[in-house]
Amino acid sequence: MTATSLITITPDELRFQFELEKQTFCDLKVSNNTQDYVAFKVKTTSPKKYFVRPNTGVIHPWDSCIIRVTLQAQHEYPPDMQCKDKFLLQSTKVSPNTDVDDLPQDTFTKDSGNSIEDLKLRVSYISPTSPEGGSEDDAKNSTQKLDSSSSQAVQALKEERETILRQTRQLQQELDMLKRRRNQRGDPGFSFTFALFVGLLGFLLGFLLKILSSSPSTE
Repeated sequence: MTATSLITITPDELRFQFELEKQTFCDLKVSNNTQDYVAFKVKTTSPKKYFVRPNTGVIHPWDSCIIRVTLQAQHEYPPDMQCKDKFLLQSTKVSPNTDVDDLPQDTFTKDSGNSIEDLKLRVSYISPTSPEGGSEDDAKNSTQKLDSSSSQAVQALKEERETILRQTRQLQQELDMLKRRRNQRGDPGFSFTFALFVGLLGFLLGFLLKILSSSPSTE
């Protein structure tokens, strides 16, 4: 984060995940630190390499906006992955309710008489293996992988729940059958064996129901 008396910019450096033949971007958050309307303009030492939107704007009091800086696809790596490009963000107070289309052409020139504040930003390139930075293609691929993994996990959970439910129904049927047999027979030895078997089935049934109830809903 870096700031002037008018605005604050986050982050304080433009970081791009550099890959050949790929566009990549960096977002800047520009916040108005005052109760005045503040106009800004973005300039760079390499205008053909970067696409800035918006490159000019007006921020309302205590408000903020996002500037997306896109690095155009490059055909070769820079020496030692070092970048000498720089950005300059100029800001100045403007009249209340001023719209960006109403800004005079000389708003950011010293001859206009406006008090202009300059804030310089460096540029750095990050290796593709680094978790920092971002490219639109990588973001799409990551989203697709996440969606695929989530679908597989949901399907596996559904199959597990169906298996547990099926086993639970089977155990319940066996328990009901044993109850009917016990009612038909008056053998004390059988009653003792039945009690042990029912206890075991009850334990297994309770365990399976516990697993079932702890599984998150997939609806």
